[in-house]
Amino acid sequence: MNTFLKAAAAAFSAMIVAVVLIATGVMPSPLQMPRRGPPQNDMVIDEAMRTEVLERLIANVNGFYVFEKQAAAVEKDLRGRQQRGEYATITSAEEFAATLTADLQRVTGDRHLHVDYSEAITPSQAQTDAEEAAPTDSEDLRRRNHGFERVERLPFNIGYLDLRGFAPADLLANKLAAAMTLLADTRALVIDLRANGGGDPRAVALLASYLFDEPTRLNDIFERGSNVTQQYWTTDTLAGPRYGVARKVYLLIGNDTFSAAEDFAYALKNLGRATLIGASTGGGAHPATARRLNDHFGAIVPTGRSISPITHTDWEGVGVVPDIAIDADDALAHAQILILEKLLAGEATPHAAEQLQHRLAELR
Repeated sequence: MNTFLKAAAAAFSAMIVAVVLIATGVMPSPLQMPRRGPPQNDMVIDEAMRTEVLERLIANVNGFYVFEKQAAAVEKDLRGRQQRGEYATITSAEEFAATLTADLQRVTGDRHLHVDYSEAITPSQAQTDAEEAAPTDSEDLRRRNHGFERVERLPFNIGYLDLRGFAPADLLANKLAAAMTLLADTRALVIDLRANGGGDPRAVALLASYLFDEPTRLNDIFERGSNVTQQYWTTDTLAGPRYGVARKVYLLIGNDTFSAAEDFAYALKNLGRATLIGASTGGGAHPATARRLNDHFGAIVPTGRSISPITHTDWEGVGVVPDIAIDADDALAHAQILILEKLLAGEATPHAAEQLQHRLAELR
């Protein structure tokens, strides 16, 4: 990709966050999403621009949005607002994108569905589609270590993995193998998803594969375009040591846990493989693709939906509910307390028991 296209792609990155760059894990849900890429200026737009964006937005929602009936409701709502002149006085491109996003989400309740503005000319739809189909190891992903924030042994041999995003599985695999090698002999494992904004569902299945001994069906994803439901299973072949099911796993979640991170939490909760601690997650269960509207506007349009083989539904709009509801900031300490209390209950050596009690006092 030449320099111009790289710059344009960077400006467009906010619009493909749910598909590619959200894998970095630094992005919260679309309702809270800060703009990525270089700083940009707002743009004055006129009636012709507003009409063009609106028409193409409606066409893309009708053509690709996972729920066809809701797509029709979106069109009715947007055209009604247009006819009432609600958009006529908006001359700021950034305000128009924000207003359209609010209107879309008001009708659908879908936190993945949104519109973004880019000062730079955005890549063509073909370039965007290619980026989504074959994401590359971008500088942004490398700079954020493909989502791996911390991997360590906490006191008393408790494993801790702070993962800020699910990077594309082929890029995540080696780092995940290294992380699981470090954590292989720990007594219990804490996986921190509180700042994880999502990413690749194949990476979700890859991480989950380390936590099971037998092939396990996780979650399914239905795609409107193909009318096919794809099942996601754990894999038999791993590059690192399998953690297995014998030891406890605790997942830390919060309001900024979103999309693929929720997919991981929802699957492990329903399978009884992990204890979820913290606050309810963001509530985004619909995989999405980036759609180019014109040179300066794009949309993220959910084209599929997650389906649990156990609950036969998903977490859209409501989030994944923790098993232990506490302030998300206190979740890591609470997970350690639960682990150490179990260790203390089985500890027969007075000196070791005293050390455990001291550590518990520090955490409480």
